[in-house]
Amino acid sequence: MEQEVQWFPGHMAKTRRQIKEYLPSVDAALEILDARIPYSSANPELSSIIGNKPRVILLNKCDLADERSTGLWIKYFEKEGIRALPVDCRSGSGLNSFYSLIREVLADTISRNEKRGMPGKALRLMVVGIPNTGKSSFINRMAKKNKAVVADRPGVTRKSQWFPIGNGIELLDTPGVLWPKFDDPAVGDKLAFIGSVKDEILDSETIALRLIGVLSESFKGRLEKRYGITPTDGKEAYEILEEIGKKRGMLIRGGEIDIERASGMLLDEYRAGRLGRITFELP
Repeated sequence: MEQEVQWFPGHMAKTRRQIKEYLPSVDAALEILDARIPYSSANPELSSIIGNKPRVILLNKCDLADERSTGLWIKYFEKEGIRALPVDCRSGSGLNSFYSLIREVLADTISRNEKRGMPGKALRLMVVGIPNTGKSSFINRMAKKNKAVVADRPGVTRKSQWFPIGNGIELLDTPGVLWPKFDDPAVGDKLAFIGSVKDEILDSETIALRLIGVLSESFKGRLEKRYGITPTDGKEAYEILEEIGKKRGMLIRGGEIDIERASGMLLDEYRAGRLGRITFELP
């Protein structure tokens, strides 16, 4: 039986309760998605939790995603009544438009505060999203200090924290929350590809083989170009992984290929964008 990705630590159930608890005290929800998988990196439970609160989406890591595909997603969200902004939270690309977008989305709230005699009242945004999409990187970039804990692995932020970022805006950081069960196994795979599910949950070899399968089918030539291997048509994923390991000189005693090391290298290089800008999903 094929191993499926399942990961719902106890602190995530607690986070879901915290989001509901804090919601009345914020003006909008700011959801951070991974631009490579906007559908799979969106927690389907958040819409029902957030309800009618204004919502803004940041399509993070847009530098790793296909630019044209990101444009299609921006239009899709706008049709759904949600403003979306392509950004790269680590470099700050795209974030110069953030403040004006928030003030545009929350124009009614600003007007209401002014009428109540509170023209300078801070706009409070709850930052939500699944693990490893870049919430802490975004907050640190906007706060211009390393206030939120950042790591290139999921499940680092464990408690909710408020951060003033200037221009009359405050951010509430919440721990990344997945959902209890992935109905579509492909969603779990894509989350594993980008690192939103800990590699320990599903071993790196299994993730790498599934990634090779998707790349060989839908992104022909990427593996060949990066690793100098022969065309992948008709080859099993394991054969391709062996060839990649051999090309990179990842050998162990007896001349055998170190599959574990090759798997880790492939995942690292994909996540770093060394296989090119790839978007796995279109609206």
